[in-house]
Amino acid sequence: MSVAQRAPKHTSPTPTAVEVSIVMPCLNEAETLAKCIRHAQSAIAKGGLAAEVIVADNGSSDGSQQIAKDLGARVVDVPRKGYGSALIGGIDAAQGRFIVMGDADDSYDFEAIGPLIDKLREGYDLVVGNRFMGGIEPGAMPWSHRWIGNPILTFISRVFFHAPVGDTHCGLRAFKKDAYEKMRLRATGMEFASEMVIKASLKGMRITEVAVVLRPDGRSRPPHLRTWRDGWRHLRFMLLFSPRWLFLYPGLALFAVGAALSALLLPGPLHVAGVRLDIHTLLVAGFLSLIGYQLVLFAVFTKIFAVRMGFHPPHPVLEGLFKYITLEVGLLAGALMVLAGIVGLVLAVASWQSVGFGNLDPSLTMREVIPAVLLLAIGTQTVFASFFISILSIDIDR
Repeated sequence: MSVAQRAPKHTSPTPTAVEVSIVMPCLNEAETLAKCIRHAQSAIAKGGLAAEVIVADNGSSDGSQQIAKDLGARVVDVPRKGYGSALIGGIDAAQGRFIVMGDADDSYDFEAIGPLIDKLREGYDLVVGNRFMGGIEPGAMPWSHRWIGNPILTFISRVFFHAPVGDTHCGLRAFKKDAYEKMRLRATGMEFASEMVIKASLKGMRITEVAVVLRPDGRSRPPHLRTWRDGWRHLRFMLLFSPRWLFLYPGLALFAVGAALSALLLPGPLHVAGVRLDIHTLLVAGFLSLIGYQLVLFAVFTKIFAVRMGFHPPHPVLEGLFKYITLEVGLLAGALMVLAGIVGLVLAVASWQSVGFGNLDPSLTMREVIPAVLLLAIGTQTVFASFFISILSIDIDR
């Protein structure tokens, strides 16, 4: 066959790269899924977007998967249960550089995603919807969520992590795929929403919010959200990611109170408003100091671990301290405290010997014994804490 006789080759046009992936977590959402997909497709058409719709199915048994396929959405099966698991599975499979996530219960209008995408194009890494700015329709949110749960948890996220959003738990949000990969999200449940905002804040990403409207969902069954269980999971996650508020600040407060009381009571009894404070209060003060010191150590352990695992960014103050507070310095400090405690106990025994090992005045003797035992305990903790910090600081990349 000559060249002229060969059949011409028909090359298909290069497919347009996907810019936006709209991800919907789904668990038995047959009642509302089709409506959400159609609204998303309408937004894609109106905005002229190169986009895809992904339904991250978490084991539906009501035919949700087929509904999604019939409407041209891509179904990603996610066997591991949980809201966060479904979203992680869907986002990992997304091809777009921009991700829009939203619930498939028809409580959010997917036709209104344009402002979120516009913010991403402006350079923001994370755009969170704010239902309190956009409006909450009657019956869309339980009063306990609207006036107690969401405001409290959002306030905590702003105080603990300086998150610049007023509605941390809004289910409609958008973010860049590369920013998501840097966040390394791991939460499998409803706390996934908090984790995203927290990690984006800790990593210094550009975050903003847009007004969105929350309307009553279109399902006839109760929602998957469980008020107390999921509220506690959000709060627990925030505390675990903030060693300052969980350990450091309470520890410093307890240690300061205990140390101040001890300093006042060591010379002798103290009278306050007609109340006599003596060795019993001194014992409590020593206990407060010991617990406070332990909490401060826990804060250091947790912070080092979080930085090493990539959960927190490096802390310049902590890094600066560790240039001077080495294992040897910690061992020396702990050994000196242990030695001081031993000396204190020896002096207490000497006082006892001076009266022929007979009866002692507890008000005098305990003022020697309590500080000595406290120094022994804190010194021992310092020695072993120094070893543990050194273990946590080992370079695992070598």
